[in-house]
Amino acid sequence: MRTLWSLVTTVGGRCGVALAVTVIGARAVEHLSAEELVEVFEAYVLPFAVSGAHFYLGGAVGVDTAALDWLAAASKADVSVVVPRTVRDQPDEAADVIVKWREAGRLAEVVELDTDEVGTDGYLERNRWMVDRSELVIGFPRSGDQGSGTGYTLGYAASKGKALLVVPI
Repeated sequence: MRTLWSLVTTVGGRCGVALAVTVIGARAVEHLSAEELVEVFEAYVLPFAVSGAHFYLGGAVGVDTAALDWLAAASKADVSVVVPRTVRDQPDEAADVIVKWREAGRLAEVVELDTDEVGTDGYLERNRWMVDRSELVIGFPRSGDQGSGTGYTLGYAASKGKALLVVPI
């Protein structure tokens, strides 16, 4: 597995190389305030959010929606949202944020995979799709959460030799 530092050099706190990055994480983030999530994204995502970088986000509630809202507002990086079926099938909170940024012209693309499954299998298929197109996967699993989709996806990324940055929240 390649290390993060074999892919990038950091200059002035910003990544010196534009990467394709998948951001994944817990759906349950109620234990963190919006300000705390922003602090986490500024510390661990912002260094990679340079012009020319491309981010893939899953469009679910929790980390996905918070990261989408923050990246679209705070960076010039390209942002793609990938959903298992359609945006209409996403929870209202997540769909509203996707539509807001799509209408603002801030999304590079919205990918609707139209999978047969809306549940776990569909979410894991979506995550594999994003990882396969990325060089770096940044994961925000909930501390102590075993057997989660985030954990599965981080394992999948490692098996594909992707660079990983894991930040328990």
